Amino acid sequence: MDNASPFRPGRRTGPAGPLSGVKVLDLSAYIAGPYGCTLLADQGADVIKVEPPDGDNLRQYPSTLANESRAFLGVNRSKRGISLDLKKPEGLAALLRLVREADVLVHNFRPSVPRRLGIDHERLNLINPRLIYCAVTGYGESGPLKDKAGYDQVLQTMTGMCTLQGKRGGAPEIIYGSVVDYYAAALLAAGVSSALYERERSGLGQFVGVSLLRSALTMQSARMIWAEGEALDIGRDMRSGGVTGIHPAREGHLYISANTPRFWKALCRLTGLDALADDPRYDTVRKRAEHAAEIVPRLHEALQRHTALEWEQRFGEEVPCAAARRVEDMFEHPQVLAEDMVAEFSHPLVGSYRGVTRPIAFGRTPGPAPFAAPVFDQDSDAILGHPTGKASASG
Repeated sequence: MDNASPFRPGRRTGPAGPLSGVKVLDLSAYIAGPYGCTLLADQGADVIKVEPPDGDNLRQYPSTLANESRAFLGVNRSKRGISLDLKKPEGLAALLRLVREADVLVHNFRPSVPRRLGIDHERLNLINPRLIYCAVTGYGESGPLKDKAGYDQVLQTMTGMCTLQGKRGGAPEIIYGSVVDYYAAALLAAGVSSALYERERSGLGQFVGVSLLRSALTMQSARMIWAEGEALDIGRDMRSGGVTGIHPAREGHLYISANTPRFWKALCRLTGLDALADDPRYDTVRKRAEHAAEIVPRLHEALQRHTALEWEQRFGEEVPCAAARRVEDMFEHPQVLAEDMVAEFSHPLVGSYRGVTRPIAFGRTPGPAPFAAPVFDQDSDAILGHPTGKASASG
């Protein structure tokens, strides 16, 4: 690769990943698009995050860190960062120069915006026919809602997730953790990787569309089944109920899953409820759910003998379970450490911090070492050829 190219290994050190050499322009903001690009970076891709003059709005989200948003750090690791004002001719020209060398471009503008900015798929395809052009939208590329702003919890609420998350007969409840965004990010990484694979055969790039609506419904594939002749308004909840769920222990809470005959019998034996194990009234998941009012009080009484952590130890491999923990407890969890899932990062403003690292294990091409999310506009000098913050194309 030409040493003058803005795309180069940069700070990537260590072994190659399956996407090493792939050049990505990340114009997206918030979580779905940025984290999808981070998943590509985790696999070795060289990702340049392109922010508007006022930055990714996620930088401004509430955080106890003084100088940066915790969320921004978490979803933008292993990227270099520049700022361009695409509404100015010089900013657009700078981006188009990068597009000529890029393999992938990702944005999360509403469908009507790219053409106004001059970065629609048709135009960029003329500049670089090999470009994989990925658009992340709220509702997709067509239809009456296509230009409506879409966010994780908006789509959760729209698609029935909140209704099913709430207690039966109660108010809908949000599922916190941006689950729709993160699933969309995984779809982005999968879709882009598939398009790159196809390009090896055809030599041509293509449009890749990822939407939060598709993400939210795909997550509910086990519910989104409507057989011919059956009523539409039927029970679609996948919760087995009764024994399976979170239960109070003497101290703390414990999630138990005992849906198979083997696990049900082990649970009964280890909690001293042997009489329940062979009772024909409780010998299937469905029957146990129907008789939950009889079983659960006895289970709760038995669980009071030990703490949640003690039960977790006692159940071991015989009963699938987990004591309820805080996410902070995961930094030192022996399984997390054994799987090398947390890395140490150094950031100019935050200092040293620990965070999630590569989520996929590759045996032969594990990928280069991760590095911290970029400070706003930190790489303009190296990438655009001018001191950071002094170009008319930046904010």
